[in-house]
Amino acid sequence: MAAEEKLDAIVVGAGPAGCAAAYTMARAGLQVALIEKGSKAGAKNVMGGILYNHYLEQVVGEAWKEAPLERPIIEEQRWMMTEDAAIRLLGYKNLRNRERPHSFSVLRARFDEWFAAQAEAAGAFLIPETVVEELILRGGRVVGVRTGREGDLYADVVVVCEGIGLGSRLLERAGLKPRLKANQAAMAVKEVIALDPAVIESRFNCEPGEGASIECYGDATRGLSGFMFIYTNRETVSVGGGALLSELADTRLSREELAKRSPNAILNHFKGHPAIRPLLQGGETVEYLAKMIPEGGYRGIPKLYGNGYLVCGDAAGLSNPVHREGSNLAMESGRIAGEVVVHAKEQGDFSEAALRTYKLRLDRSWIMADMRKYDRAVPLLEHNPQMMGKYPKVLDRALDEFFRVDGESKWTKQSKALRIVRKEGGLRMLWDTGKALWTLARPLHR
Repeated sequence: MAAEEKLDAIVVGAGPAGCAAAYTMARAGLQVALIEKGSKAGAKNVMGGILYNHYLEQVVGEAWKEAPLERPIIEEQRWMMTEDAAIRLLGYKNLRNRERPHSFSVLRARFDEWFAAQAEAAGAFLIPETVVEELILRGGRVVGVRTGREGDLYADVVVVCEGIGLGSRLLERAGLKPRLKANQAAMAVKEVIALDPAVIESRFNCEPGEGASIECYGDATRGLSGFMFIYTNRETVSVGGGALLSELADTRLSREELAKRSPNAILNHFKGHPAIRPLLQGGETVEYLAKMIPEGGYRGIPKLYGNGYLVCGDAAGLSNPVHREGSNLAMESGRIAGEVVVHAKEQGDFSEAALRTYKLRLDRSWIMADMRKYDRAVPLLEHNPQMMGKYPKVLDRALDEFFRVDGESKWTKQSKALRIVRKEGGLRMLWDTGKALWTLARPLHR
């Protein structure tokens, strides 16, 4: 391609990270191509379904209010589940969110299409239905991308914002990123189930137009390291969740045991739980989706910059499994990458040394602070399976004894409950719980 045909930037993937990067660069006057493998932005993109509007506002300003969001999340709940019980660990209804909500349920098929349109309106060229087959390298520098539909496209910089699925490993194929290990990714599935808005509001104790989220652990995933969720949309609910690939595909298990651990089997198990089934009764599944989620933590983050390229969002391993955050890290990393490229364009320098500013800015941001803080969260569960299996059952038995009214004094009930915890959980349960709290709450070690 002749020099005059070369773009300033190519963005691979029109999800939250890619759209944020493309919008930021195009608005500054750069020539940007935003390449999406789906028939439209959002057609191939999946996430649980909660979007934090502060980070969207950071990118598009007041235009965020026009985005096709679903319901503001007013109430959040966390449940620990056994086969026949649901222990509500946390229930928080923040009525102040009615005035200034900070999170919304969202359907990516609608939201990503809108977000990509904002990037187009700013001047980016959206190229849908185009698979990027590989990065083009010359002399150790990324100079463009090879596509089956559009041929070779060249640019000063390529911003990689793809997911981590089997068909989305440009950096690995180019030798710029190590292959993900099975315990560094989770497989998640999701169903979108249609329900009448009034039914949703009645079942989830919501006022008209308001929403709630429920996230469940323990038996919800058959004791695997992961969680399941229900998020309320306007006329549907998003139901899904997932677990670590290393546990879903544990080669030590029999074929029958592995079948019970398939993502679809876990989803059906969750939907059939006695505490969940009434919430979904009468609903019709209108969409089924699946996605790989990075869960390698801070130490699993690959190199995020090099000669002629930057990496954002899922491709960068930016995901917070403790707070179930991904879209906000994606949008913020995309915005920062876009600003770094704008500066590089002004300086006429897209070298590794110049683009290192991207990593330095991430290191000074809340993104890396959170990634460091929760770096050990996933390994903690992976190496302590009793926290999702045995301990919820012990807690269930203790609470059942404590709350049962059967003629015994409250002193006796309290003693029996403590005896259950001491005998069946023991010091190990207290130690593991304390270690988990310390791991998640300890100060940062920079």
